[in-house]
Amino acid sequence: MDNTSRPRFPDIKCSFCGKGPEDGKALITGISAFICHDCVGLCNEMVREKAHSSGLEGIDINKLPTPQEMMGFLDQYIIGQTEVKMAVCVAAYNHFKRLFSREQNDDVEIDKSNMLMIGPTGTGKTLIAQTLARFLKVPFTIVDATIFTEAGYVGDDVENMLVRLLQTANYDISKAEKGIIYVDEFDKISRKSANPSITRDVSGEGVQQAMLKILEGTVAGVPPKGGRKHPEQNLIQINTRDILFICGGAFEGLDKIIEARIDQSRMGFNADVRSKSQKKIGDILRKVEPDDLISYGLIPEIIGRLPVVMGLDELDEDSLLRILTEPKNALVKQYKKLFDMEGVTLTFTKEALKETVDTAVRKKTGARGLRNVLEACLLPVMFELPSRSDVLEVVVTKESVANKTPPEYVFKIGEDKKSA
Repeated sequence: MDNTSRPRFPDIKCSFCGKGPEDGKALITGISAFICHDCVGLCNEMVREKAHSSGLEGIDINKLPTPQEMMGFLDQYIIGQTEVKMAVCVAAYNHFKRLFSREQNDDVEIDKSNMLMIGPTGTGKTLIAQTLARFLKVPFTIVDATIFTEAGYVGDDVENMLVRLLQTANYDISKAEKGIIYVDEFDKISRKSANPSITRDVSGEGVQQAMLKILEGTVAGVPPKGGRKHPEQNLIQINTRDILFICGGAFEGLDKIIEARIDQSRMGFNADVRSKSQKKIGDILRKVEPDDLISYGLIPEIIGRLPVVMGLDELDEDSLLRILTEPKNALVKQYKKLFDMEGVTLTFTKEALKETVDTAVRKKTGARGLRNVLEACLLPVMFELPSRSDVLEVVVTKESVANKTPPEYVFKIGEDKKSA
């Protein structure tokens, strides 16, 4: 009787580990079971690991950005190159679908479509990759192929591109294995000679050979923090079968190889009598064949692992003028913002913009030449302005760009007073 009348702690135990309050465990009571706080934490960890096991957490296949939505985002920052932007958007979208198709465990397995972009310098290859990276929800990294050498020689091993991707994914291996890598300057790893040599081509064909299995899909061992691989290091194993590779390069001289192949007799009523200088380089690059790339210096095995090859158009005057003013991060907008931070209005005349484009075309460096021209024109002004407080506006004229004469100043006292 005494036991029933006296308050007594109920005899309850955790349904998972068997421990109770007497062991210092706080229990959560259910309808017919109990669980302690330690087991709650363990269950949370198991659920978290399950969610990360696919590498697709936070991505809903029904809410994936469509290729048209990706294209709309790229159009805000990149002028022209419509065909290439479409191809990149489709490749990225299909990459998502390929990852989800692996979760369905059916008989149809979708191969990945690695991509190669070919175009002159300054046509937007790297910019397309960088802009797409901001839009995607998977890890995305850009690496430079010029730093790679064959394993055992001075330089980075090709596996270090996976280290960059792993760092972007905050060392979450499952997420890194679903990422996208853009390999820039891909043409710089071409064979240095078409003929066999007694010396090793460690930064050309050697790099291509090392990339073969990584592009196709293999389990690669990478050092956690990059650098050289050493026997005493604990390597991280990364499976590359679901990593999409987008490569890009200028491939200087490839157009001449293509023209030499397709150059035919110009006799006949329907013959194309345009000179080589009149043909657009983009139209020529779109006719590239595997044999042309082999003649340039790529090995046949690596060409087969890059099934999608796209040629970029060389930018003309109209495109460069639009690049200068229209995109969200246009150069004119960037410099105006810099001057606004000094409390000064920056104005470009139409003639100045036209002269900037003409000068960049003569330099033959594409869109990169635009910044070079504007920087040369505005550098003395940007050096002087922070030390002055009497300037209200800076007007860039055609003469400022063509002859590198100082732009015109409009002063705060008497706005009609101008100084060259």
